[in-house]
Amino acid sequence: MRRLKLKLLVAGAVVAATSAVALVALPASAETAAFTVTNSWSTGYQASVVVKNDTSSTITTWRVQLTLPAGTTVVNAWNATTATSGSTYTFTPAGWNATVAAGASTEFGMIVNGTGRPTACTVNGAACGITTAPATPGATTPTAVPTSPSARPTTVGPSPSRTTTPTPTATPTTPPAGGSGTPVGINGQLRVCGVHLCNRYDRPIQLRGMSTHGLQWFANCYNNASLDALATDWRADLLRIAMYVQEGGYETDPAGFTGRVNTLVDQAEARGMYALIDFHTLTPGDPNLNLDRAKTFFAAVSARNAAKTNVIYEIANEPNGVSWSGIKSYAEQVIPVIRANDPDAVVIVGTRGWSSLGVSDGASSAEVIAGPVRASNIMYAFHFYAASHKDNYRAELEKAAGSLPMFVTEFGTVSATGGGAVDTASTGAWLDLLDRLKISYANWTYSDAGEGSAAFRAGTCAAGTYTGTGVLSESGALLRNRIRTADTFPTS
Repeated sequence: MRRLKLKLLVAGAVVAATSAVALVALPASAETAAFTVTNSWSTGYQASVVVKNDTSSTITTWRVQLTLPAGTTVVNAWNATTATSGSTYTFTPAGWNATVAAGASTEFGMIVNGTGRPTACTVNGAACGITTAPATPGATTPTAVPTSPSARPTTVGPSPSRTTTPTPTATPTTPPAGGSGTPVGINGQLRVCGVHLCNRYDRPIQLRGMSTHGLQWFANCYNNASLDALATDWRADLLRIAMYVQEGGYETDPAGFTGRVNTLVDQAEARGMYALIDFHTLTPGDPNLNLDRAKTFFAAVSARNAAKTNVIYEIANEPNGVSWSGIKSYAEQVIPVIRANDPDAVVIVGTRGWSSLGVSDGASSAEVIAGPVRASNIMYAFHFYAASHKDNYRAELEKAAGSLPMFVTEFGTVSATGGGAVDTASTGAWLDLLDRLKISYANWTYSDAGEGSAAFRAGTCAAGTYTGTGVLSESGALLRNRIRTADTFPTS
């Protein structure tokens, strides 16, 4: 999905204060834009821009132009299409967010290399006045993150959404870690049967679990204590291992990241959880641009883990800016590499439009149904963020699930930016749908990132205590309560 999720942070020392620059379009009662620096470090910063329609009628497109000083450049952006001319950057809708109703707003974000703030701007062609807002109080300087192949800064202050902690439900009986009563111990080797994920008894099941954040940024969140908590306190069935390819990930240290993934697979196996190995591509959005890396990585991890029964492969996280035919071509080249070593494991294929079955591109699952990947024992990924993706996304997933084996490999309780307030009602509607259809899921994100989607409060991973509700964000408490209810794995 189009979201922030701290995916594009780079290493460096975080500056403690957050600052904002208000870009106000003239004349009044027109479109406005607010530029906010949400995170900063010694060599750059992360920013968001909120475009608001202050007119009395709906607008069907928007354009923000920012001019940056010499030595400062935009290196990545999301939720917008970017064009560059010299030091001026033009941001236009990603497609799905072009229409903005009267009084409504939309948001996009960016990573900037260099410390200079915008020197000029326009919003839909109108000149902007620039004023600098005071620094936001309450941010904290992080501690260093050890052991990561490419360390990254932890983030500032808690999300506004982390204001309440729901009362937990009664504690169910805890199964022995890694034993016969665990998800892997009960279900064994999984396979696709019809449109369902099935266990060793050929019965449809649903896995429920959590996704890591980037291993290069939150390595200290994934240790024996945190995984014990996930397996026994949360009673999760699944750990999704999000291994970024770019953004300081795999491409910087292939051997190191491959080793870290394999270690997490082993740790999940020891606790009786399934491990979903996620080749986490986001930028670039066309997975074919990482085809050689994917073949190398999946050849290595499938050979090493072929004898395990707890491994599932997700070969491309969120394809975007690419056609279904391009995604299908990529899948049909990567899957044989896995099958050469591991003929039995389930493989999950990302879908068009940030794994939205094409909905976020104005398309639908019809193209996948008409032209499925030519491989067996595969499923298709679907992602959603509950505060942004509602009835039309739910309707498309339900329609597709009648013909395609679906797996929600990532979802959030908040907006598509990864932040904002938890949408409890929409999250409940989504989870009820997934339960009814027996669609497995992993929630973003089992980390203490400074965003509304994080399961833990900021600073939890450094403190080292992961059990109970006191360490959880609102999103984490909601998901823990949902996941820890008893599984219904049929055995006959």
